[in-house]
Amino acid sequence: MDTVTRPRILVVGAGFAGVDCVRRLERKLAPDEADVTLVTPFAYQLYLPLLPQVASGVLTPQSIALSLRRSKKYRTRIIPGGAIGVDLKSKVCVIRTITDKIVNESYDYIVLAPGSVTRTFDIPGLTDHAFGMKTLAEAAYIRDHVIAQLDLADASEDPAERAARLQFVVVGGGYAGTETAACLQRLTHAAVRRYPRLDPALIRWHLIDIAPRLMPELGPKLGRSAQEILKRRGVDVSLGVSIDKAGPEEVTFTDGRVVPTHTLIWTAGVVASPLIATLGAETVKGRLAVTAEMCLPGHDGVFALGDSAAVPDLAKGQEGAVCPPTAQHAMRQGRKVADNVIAALRGLPLQPYEHKDLGLVVDLGGKDAVSKPLGVELRGLAAQAVARGYHWSALRTNVAKTRVLTNWLLNAVAGDDFVRTGFQARKPARLKDFEFTDSYLTPEQVRARVGDTAPDRP
Repeated sequence: MDTVTRPRILVVGAGFAGVDCVRRLERKLAPDEADVTLVTPFAYQLYLPLLPQVASGVLTPQSIALSLRRSKKYRTRIIPGGAIGVDLKSKVCVIRTITDKIVNESYDYIVLAPGSVTRTFDIPGLTDHAFGMKTLAEAAYIRDHVIAQLDLADASEDPAERAARLQFVVVGGGYAGTETAACLQRLTHAAVRRYPRLDPALIRWHLIDIAPRLMPELGPKLGRSAQEILKRRGVDVSLGVSIDKAGPEEVTFTDGRVVPTHTLIWTAGVVASPLIATLGAETVKGRLAVTAEMCLPGHDGVFALGDSAAVPDLAKGQEGAVCPPTAQHAMRQGRKVADNVIAALRGLPLQPYEHKDLGLVVDLGGKDAVSKPLGVELRGLAAQAVARGYHWSALRTNVAKTRVLTNWLLNAVAGDDFVRTGFQARKPARLKDFEFTDSYLTPEQVRARVGDTAPDRP
């Protein structure tokens, strides 16, 4: 008797793009029409824009970690691990599971949404001494670390050590860096009141960026407004400046300044996941070159989107314009890719992706924010209402919405807590320890592995 095998759809990545794609596939595909598999180290979708509020303790970590298993209708098979290589010719994805077992997973259609990793440069000491702000674990660790600096400074009898522990450096004047500096500065400003031995004037936050303006996407007026808010709070903003070298107890800026500090937070942009380099396909500034339908030219059944794909931005109407790596685009691309995968399955024409940017929001904590919804520039409480309203509405589940809203209300009424959880105490937890960028295979290693072994299951 002949056995009919259903088409296999493999989705790589559980970020905004991957999860929205999977959810739409589940809603629109009949159970016997295709098998859907998702590759992700964690069975949750992380709402990245609110990560600085986790680092500052305004939100609890589980508030922005949206479980992929809450839905009773969820039927996608999850492989707990990360894709480390793809052989497009053999239609096989190489996966390293969370137990470090390497397996091959074959597919008929693959959706590549592995996201991005922190962009670093060849700066001495950077990956050994800097913290990142890309994962839930990093945000939780940074909160512990910042509060620990206050504890250690309070206990120290050495004025030089006390001053060094109370200086904090954030590199990156984009949304992540600006919001991180703003939220953590508010945390230390509130916490120092509980440390009577510490002089609040010793606490200094530095926000630096090589660009000439803070958050240039907001425009010059709102960028200046955000910079003025930070300066009013006591954050030292330096533009046209970066890091020359980093050490365990000091950081040297490119303008020659040496800042004694135990805290360097690196948020200077992102680059496409190293998985893209394993494909041996054409890229645009590191992102996979795809069509407006988010297909990889010359390879049937291969789709790519989100931070790792250079999706043409048709709404701009400019030659060569690509969609920025934002959650707003990733979610909508995920749904459109799902529609196109279904169309390919059913032999229907594929549709191009087009979306006009709805605007930008920046939450600086408390009553401070700057926003630009639909081109309208807002500041203060109005901007804060828009920023939090947008984030709240974008959360995928009612449970997450309830948790986030409750956390916001509780923080507004009761203020901050300053509890260290002991997360990874006495263990290294810098950039190199969280993103595992050295785990990926070369194209040659992928071909060798796929050629030597048959597809299997973990």
